[in-house]
Amino acid sequence: MSFADLGLMPELLKAVTDAGYAEPTPIQAQAIPIILAGKDVMGGAQTGTGKTAGFTLPLLQRLSRHANTSPSPARHPVRALILTPTRELAMQVHESVVTYSKHLALRSVVIYGGVDMRAQMEQLRLGREIVVATPGRLLDHVEQKTVNFGAVEVLVLDEADRMLDMGFIPDVKRILALLPKERQSLLFSATFSEEIKRLADSMLRNPQLIEVARRNAAADNITHRVHPVAQDLKRQVLAHLIKTQDLGQVLVFVATKFGASRLAHYLGRMGISADAIHGDKSQQQRTEALEAFKAGRVSVLVATDVAARGLDVEDLPQVINFELPHTPEDYIHRIGRTGRAGKSGTAVSLVCAEERGRLAEIEKLLKRPLEQVKLEGFEAGAEFKEPLERGKRGRTAAHGSTPPAPAPRGAKPGREPRRGPPPPAARAAPARPGATPDFDWRKPYEPAPDSFIEPPLPIPPRPGHKPRRQIAALLGGLPKKNE
Repeated sequence: MSFADLGLMPELLKAVTDAGYAEPTPIQAQAIPIILAGKDVMGGAQTGTGKTAGFTLPLLQRLSRHANTSPSPARHPVRALILTPTRELAMQVHESVVTYSKHLALRSVVIYGGVDMRAQMEQLRLGREIVVATPGRLLDHVEQKTVNFGAVEVLVLDEADRMLDMGFIPDVKRILALLPKERQSLLFSATFSEEIKRLADSMLRNPQLIEVARRNAAADNITHRVHPVAQDLKRQVLAHLIKTQDLGQVLVFVATKFGASRLAHYLGRMGISADAIHGDKSQQQRTEALEAFKAGRVSVLVATDVAARGLDVEDLPQVINFELPHTPEDYIHRIGRTGRAGKSGTAVSLVCAEERGRLAEIEKLLKRPLEQVKLEGFEAGAEFKEPLERGKRGRTAAHGSTPPAPAPRGAKPGREPRRGPPPPAARAAPARPGATPDFDWRKPYEPAPDSFIEPPLPIPPRPGHKPRRQIAALLGGLPKKNE
């Protein structure tokens, strides 16, 4: 099947050919005809399978009847709204819109936070048919009355599950209340949960569900590999892998912003060109770091989960999980940065003993165990082979096994306790006064006859200081002196 078989117009076919695409992906082949027919769609596909073009191409064709070269802003009202959870994803989607609409007289703008609003306000004032935005910054423009949704015909929610994770659903609902009731709504996501389905039921009208693969599935062209290592050896292992395997371009995921900056600094000291991208950096810094990574000036990009979606790097050969994510679904999004557009990729995870529970959850989601490869000289300790604890999420021990007895106080793990006389019997705790039969709680407290309370010692006057002068009390004044 070719793109021409999907009913796309010549201008879009030419743009697709210029971009180097010959055949549509499964999600594109299913979604494009349905969207062209004007129906609502709930689409799910593995990340990196081309779902952005799956809704961008038919959206442009539906808006092509409004294309014009008039300089009047009134001829270019907002007719399509695309909402994304992150700035990086908004820029990626807008880049696709620009690529596919270069032969059409349609205008577009991308709106996100972290930058000055004035440039965005100026573009909106000149008129834009397509607006790609993050929910928070779009609501800022709504409050400033710089955007009008009265002519919106198509709404797209991209990565709706990520919007749920980031708490953007209340903002999305505020935006939905401002849109016309008669519109076409599209919801695309890499993963579906029951909450996402309930959200779709409230926003979409008789949507058609499109799933080209099972939910929360990883692409088959990605090779998974796990290296069991000790926690304190992870940095050395990462530097060893990058140098020995001559990795020219690798994306490394960590759990925290501070950890990202610290790891990038360590790699720089080891002679590896690296940079970090996370939420605490300004939008200009994040954009510069991403551009340097794409251009090859930086070989390692250390990122938090803010970059798990929205990063589209061509021919990215490998992704390394320096730390496993807390939720197994985020593992799918992380490794989806490699193996895109049908190309092969490798996902490497450095797993310590404390992360075995997360690894078990990922394997359960993928429905298969991941290959474990030991690195000579960096092997994990014996604690990596111990059975997982029972009762913890993602950690189960063998049925019927008994937990080991607690080690004596002060004993070090892996050592036998010192031989010697048995410890003395534990001293019995004294009985509470309320437990004695002759105690009556209704009577006032009286000290026992044999009890003795030592009176406080008088405080001697400090040398060189005058005695304290008496000050009249609030009531009664100074006591009278006896004459």
